[in-house]
Amino acid sequence: MFDWFFTLLQPLEYAVAAIMVAWHTVLTKIGMPAAGGWTWALSIVGLVVVIRILLIPLFVRQIHASRKMQLIQPQMKKIQEKYKGKSDPASRQAMQAETMALYRESGTNPFSSCLPILLQSPVFFALFRVLNGIPNGQTVGPLNAELVHQADQATIFGAPLSATFVNAPNTATRIVTIILIILMSLTTFTTQRQLMTKNMPAAALDNPFARQQKALMYILPLFFAISGINFPIGVLIYWLTTNLWSMGQQFYVIRRMPAPGSVAEQALLERKRQKAATRKEPPLEPGVQPDASSSAVAEQPRSGQRQQPKRQNRAKRGSPRAPTPAASKRPGEGSQRPGKSR
Repeated sequence: MFDWFFTLLQPLEYAVAAIMVAWHTVLTKIGMPAAGGWTWALSIVGLVVVIRILLIPLFVRQIHASRKMQLIQPQMKKIQEKYKGKSDPASRQAMQAETMALYRESGTNPFSSCLPILLQSPVFFALFRVLNGIPNGQTVGPLNAELVHQADQATIFGAPLSATFVNAPNTATRIVTIILIILMSLTTFTTQRQLMTKNMPAAALDNPFARQQKALMYILPLFFAISGINFPIGVLIYWLTTNLWSMGQQFYVIRRMPAPGSVAEQALLERKRQKAATRKEPPLEPGVQPDASSSAVAEQPRSGQRQQPKRQNRAKRGSPRAPTPAASKRPGEGSQRPGKSR
């Protein structure tokens, strides 16, 4: 039934095997064992790195598309309320036309947010088939019989990379699988929650699309937890690494390019204000608090100009060198001498 799908996956399986073998070659040349479980596990991590680097432009588009879809939800709600209760073909056509016009004006494509996931799905299935064929000695392109045998013997914490929870050969496999499934579900939830809570304004969270996204935030981890028992450990490592990459990449994009009115935008503006305030302040001496130093530096020139202590000292130096009390009596004595002469 799915023969045509598996036929389409063959070139992708070849590419997945080639990338894994390339990473395996690099890792063995730096001293890691050829049949080591961590060598093959890191080869799968390397596969994730290559795939995600190629998908960076689409990931940025996904972030922008999801953000725009959230931001136009108030306008979408107005269009839906405008045609609420109207089921005739003319009203439906008019509603669809206004919706498409809104998409064009806002530069929104509802399918852009799904592109990275859709493009990763074939890679996921291709890796699944490559790892699933390892116990049966199935070779794929550069993954020859010798490498297949090495990969079949590779284990991490006593669990073979090609084993699943359902067909676990030992208890270690079940434990490793459960831990990976839990981590995979948690990272999926955290990534979706990060997008919903930090990069969306409050006004965009009260609409059907936002509620649907919130529901997916809980449904997707549950789906992975249930279906993960059928995935080989190598596939679980791939998916966990992908989630960690997505979480870090999304954190960077949200921090640098937040949605207008979101919590992330407020944090970005606050960081900019702090940097601007720091640049305007003069250099601080060690152990001096910023507020105290800035006020002290600002007040000292004004107090010096008003009191001018140095100019008063100069005036005293210009007067006779006699003691100050004597100098104060001389004007009086000078006024009495003309009287005596008279």
